[in-house]
Amino acid sequence: MEDTAHGSVPRLTAEDKQKLLQLARETLIQYLGEGKLPAYATDSAALLEPCATFVTLRRRESGELRGCRGECQARQPLVQAVMNMAIAAATDDSRFPRVTLDEVWGLEIEISALTPLRPIRAEEVEVGRHGVMIIRGFSSGLLLPEVPVRYGWDHDEFLGWVCRKAGLAEDAWKAEDSQLLGFEAEVWGEEA
Repeated sequence: MEDTAHGSVPRLTAEDKQKLLQLARETLIQYLGEGKLPAYATDSAALLEPCATFVTLRRRESGELRGCRGECQARQPLVQAVMNMAIAAATDDSRFPRVTLDEVWGLEIEISALTPLRPIRAEEVEVGRHGVMIIRGFSSGLLLPEVPVRYGWDHDEFLGWVCRKAGLAEDAWKAEDSQLLGFEAEVWGEEA
């Protein structure tokens, strides 16, 4: 997933990814149970590199979304971003009530590490490869690359749903004053 012209996701090992998933779960348990963050130490340069990150929570039994929050710009080390976005996904997704400590055991965690946003033309968007953000006036919406794959959307459906997420008409992506930004993501989750 390296794109040196537009930035890249830190090179993560399988061990790095597993540590981040464990840290996300420990963060949920400690924060929801005690209001504290877990202590962590790492010597992995990749985990200390700034990276835009999303954390998605799903119900283990049904796969139903339970919370998803993220940031579009790399503002903090990946390890810190994962902790903060895990908390935000559990406590600050306006579509859902706050996750309770008892629920944590029944949730699957998925992490998405994003490349930097860059302008993209609608015809360049590849379903399953690109995530998209639309900005028009004061409205904006973003969908991760895995979302259209999960729901079986084609190219135009994907762009339509990005618009809907922004509170815009489904064809707003065609308007001259709409800005499309694309990105790629490395996505991994817990084994079922």
